[in-house]
Amino acid sequence: MLSGELEQEHVHEQEEHWIAVSDLMSGLMMLFLLIAVMYLVIVERKNDEIERVVVLYEDLREELYQDLQTEFGNDLPLWGAELGEDLKLRFTNTDLLFEEGESSLKADFSLILADFFPRYVAILTSEKYRDEILEVRIEGHTSSSWSQAQSSDEAYMRNMALSQERTRTTLGTILDLPSVAHEKQWLRERLTANGLSSSQLINTADGQEDADRSRRVEFVVVTDAETRLSTILQEIR
Repeated sequence: MLSGELEQEHVHEQEEHWIAVSDLMSGLMMLFLLIAVMYLVIVERKNDEIERVVVLYEDLREELYQDLQTEFGNDLPLWGAELGEDLKLRFTNTDLLFEEGESSLKADFSLILADFFPRYVAILTSEKYRDEILEVRIEGHTSSSWSQAQSSDEAYMRNMALSQERTRTTLGTILDLPSVAHEKQWLRERLTANGLSSSQLINTADGQEDADRSRRVEFVVVTDAETRLSTILQEIR
């Protein structure tokens, strides 16, 4: 009799133990489900935010491209320049830019910059773009060759030094223009000079290096949208 009671009590204790474990597992499952649902809600909201930023960025880029095209469309062929939909404005006529291997601006390029840059700044600092622009890059690019280099590495490094010096010279020239003095603080906060050597060559249709067009100066607009998207993606991770 006593043995049967003990056995029943043992069985009862086991049942209570498994009920407690089952309740604990159910509680954990509900907790994990709640976390998963909350995560999905956050991701959905972030996806909506990403889509909104992308739409705003595309609209901003299109409007800025159209404004730049309207302002400079007639001048670009005269300057040996071109404007891409990626908002890169390229000066590619090497006969107008610099002497071979030199960083001093030719007189023609100085005159072009004196005409171009104040009008460019007027557009970028207008009310609809002013607070959306994170950076304006002056990028210097070269071909892959250097006449006296003993190796491709030496040519690359010599071209790197040259491209950096050319962008600094360009930067100094445009910052000294009296017609942009009233926006100098805005420019100092955003304007950068970047020498990139031959890292971004322009090729011909058959895939060969176009040495002449690779030697160029570009003005590149970077909007705040890239930073916003990066921040959102980091939050999701």
